[in-house]
Amino acid sequence: MQLRGGLLKVEFSDRKIEKECTRASVAEKRYGKLMAGKIQQRIDQITASDSVEQMIQFNVGRCHPLGKNRKGQYAVDLIHPYRLVFEKKGTEIKIVNIIEITDYH
Repeated sequence: MQLRGGLLKVEFSDRKIEKECTRASVAEKRYGKLMAGKIQQRIDQITASDSVEQMIQFNVGRCHPLGKNRKGQYAVDLIHPYRLVFEKKGTEIKIVNIIEITDYH
């Protein structure tokens, strides 16, 4: 499934993360109501953005690049300590691939 808003398209690394990010009932069951709302807010912010660089520039969700074994990945804050982790995919058509919801600390 692809979501599209601004110039960024959103894809998901697998069906599980897709359901958690697109179905409130699934996210609520797994993470609770507050977290489900935050996940939806971040997905909406990503799809409304023109680029990952724009998200970083305007500090959307405290978007930041990751390093070390997660080089090439980015994260936005959810409810501490969880982050929504994604990677850029492609250059001409801007696509964000959602990888996971995790506490990588």
